[in-house]
Amino acid sequence: MNPRVLVLTLCTFAFGSAAFIFAGLLEPMAKDLGVSTAVAGQLQTAYVLSSALLGPVAAWALGQLDRKLVVITGLSLALVLHLACSLASNFEALLVLRALAGLAGSISGPAASVAAASLVPPERRGSALAMVSGGMTLAFVVGIPIGSVVGAIFDWRATFLVAAALAAIALIGVIFFLPRVPAPPKREGGRVEFSGIWPLYLTSFLTFAANMTLNLYIAPIVRVGTGITGAGVAFFQAMIGVGAAVGLWLGGRAADRGAGKSWILQGIAIQACAMSLHLAATHQLLPRGWASDALVALAIFLAAAALFSISPVTQSRLIQLTNGAPVALALNGSVFSMGQALGATLGGVALASYGVPAIPATALMMSAVGFSVLLFVFPGTDISNPRQIPNR
Repeated sequence: MNPRVLVLTLCTFAFGSAAFIFAGLLEPMAKDLGVSTAVAGQLQTAYVLSSALLGPVAAWALGQLDRKLVVITGLSLALVLHLACSLASNFEALLVLRALAGLAGSISGPAASVAAASLVPPERRGSALAMVSGGMTLAFVVGIPIGSVVGAIFDWRATFLVAAALAAIALIGVIFFLPRVPAPPKREGGRVEFSGIWPLYLTSFLTFAANMTLNLYIAPIVRVGTGITGAGVAFFQAMIGVGAAVGLWLGGRAADRGAGKSWILQGIAIQACAMSLHLAATHQLLPRGWASDALVALAIFLAAAALFSISPVTQSRLIQLTNGAPVALALNGSVFSMGQALGATLGGVALASYGVPAIPATALMMSAVGFSVLLFVFPGTDISNPRQIPNR
């Protein structure tokens, strides 16, 4: 793999860590801010909604700039905002700062994907995108657990200092090691046919909605399923990263050989199985101890592996269909974020209304909806050679 792609992985690592950096401390954080756990979870909703709504606007405004400059802009903004989050005096101020941090993520994410696709041959594009997405894997294995441990030792504000430090590391890496990557040229022959790409957007939306219904509330899920709290949650967060690493490796290989509908439906089915295991764990169907711990860890691993095995396939096909148009990639980031926002909202409503076991039940329902919808609307022909995808 091109080592310059690894630099772009630092970007998704920084933003992936920042997105969920406080998840392991959600309950004590809510108590300190004087709000319920469900309300505190909406800090993530603000982050992803801002990313979803403002990302395409930012991509359009910055579309003709060098991709390296765009990534630097997003990381610099994130660094300042994470520092400000650590000093927020109340929930309302933190909510606004999180929304602005979502904008920073929406600036850098699509630019990093386009840059990665530009740095490798077409037949390696799926693997390059998987590598960049692997920053999210590293976030769950290292960044987010570190945030949970640091927050447990000090307090939740320290988690945002960790996020700022990670943004600074990525910024240094991009400045010194990433070459200039000119903006992709405009497509010849007019606009992209939306009919060819909307199923890809729908796939991103539905799969992330189902996963994030549960993922943000991982601390109460682990507490009820295993009895473990505090820094111990970091181990289970790391399992998200392990699962994501396996999923990205499989998904990158699948994207390189042109996988499509059957691969995506398989991933959603596995995701539904994972949510079923979470539902069993939150109803204490196994005795506390190694059995319940293993059940929750397996459920987390499977859910992450399923989700991240799908992303390289949809992103690779989207870049091939649009020639890496910045707005098209930003829109995909937006539907990721809209799915996360819906999931965070549904999970919060389920938690507030019916308690922790309702969270995996809602996630299971969302997985079933996603499978049913995509079974009928996703194009049925897989593509043996991804370099020959038609623009229609």
